[in-house]
Amino acid sequence: MEAGSDAGTPRRAARAGATPPATNRAARAGAASGATPPGAGLLAGLSLVWLAAMLWSTHAAIRAAATGAVATTAAAYALPAVISASLLGGVTTGLLAVGLLARRTADREPRPGPRFAVAVGAGLIVGLVAAVITALTNDGDSAPLVIAGGIAAAATLGGALAGIRATAVLAAATAGSLAVSATGLVLNLLRQPLLAAYGWGDRESQQLSALGWYAFTVSITSGLAAGLIGFWYLRRASRRAGTTPSWPTYLCAGAGAGLVLLLAELITRTGGARLLAEAGALSPADRAVQSLLSGSRINHALVVLFVGAISAMIAFGRTLKPAARA
Repeated sequence: MEAGSDAGTPRRAARAGATPPATNRAARAGAASGATPPGAGLLAGLSLVWLAAMLWSTHAAIRAAATGAVATTAAAYALPAVISASLLGGVTTGLLAVGLLARRTADREPRPGPRFAVAVGAGLIVGLVAAVITALTNDGDSAPLVIAGGIAAAATLGGALAGIRATAVLAAATAGSLAVSATGLVLNLLRQPLLAAYGWGDRESQQLSALGWYAFTVSITSGLAAGLIGFWYLRRASRRAGTTPSWPTYLCAGAGAGLVLLLAELITRTGGARLLAEAGALSPADRAVQSLLSGSRINHALVVLFVGAISAMIAFGRTLKPAARA
């Protein structure tokens, strides 16, 4: 009699409108999987490793400078990459912290207030640690202090972005951003062979043409990597969560890496305005170089954005099945 009574409990609960315990557990697990993107720990680890590499590279470049003017130029040149890495580190650690919060709250989707607070706190911790490390390398020059302020602001803003509910799209964008960083690193190692293939010569026109084709190659390749990796990650995350994202979601995932670059450029121009101004005031040639670099970063970010969005949409379109004929 007791066994029959137990077996009938789910049926009576269903007739009464209640949700069986197994269904509740599945719903809570689905909410937790939506709050915790796949491989959140790996994304955070890779982002922090990349941030550490950028900090080390910046420190080495400033220490290698013989004079204050050269150190200022080196710091201004390295600032955008450090800001971008800090922003990425803040986003990924914020996503990881939100996922851990979801696991500790009985597998429920965290409420907006605690979610935002935890995400911002995680980004702030990353920013403060990186900023302190950068400031401790100060040898009487103001450049590391400016970089430290920009790092703290970028990482904290990244954590704030992780507080929004579009977890899978943000994670896909960060995965695409990591793919852009890896693509740039590989192509930088192949810089000389590529420049030679593009006709590098003794004349200035040949050198400018080769540099232009090289920059175009980096931007196009980075955009393709961002779009395809963003699409792949979002598709994997949606299958895990049991959802079916619409095409605008894939569009945002593919364009996310370009948006991260544009946001990093905005932070660079605001938080690092003093350093960029000092580097441009050294000479008319330095001013021209800073203007050229600023424009090239904007062009690169826009190409990555549009190529990433288009490639993600093409990849999404290839997954659609043709409509059945009536």
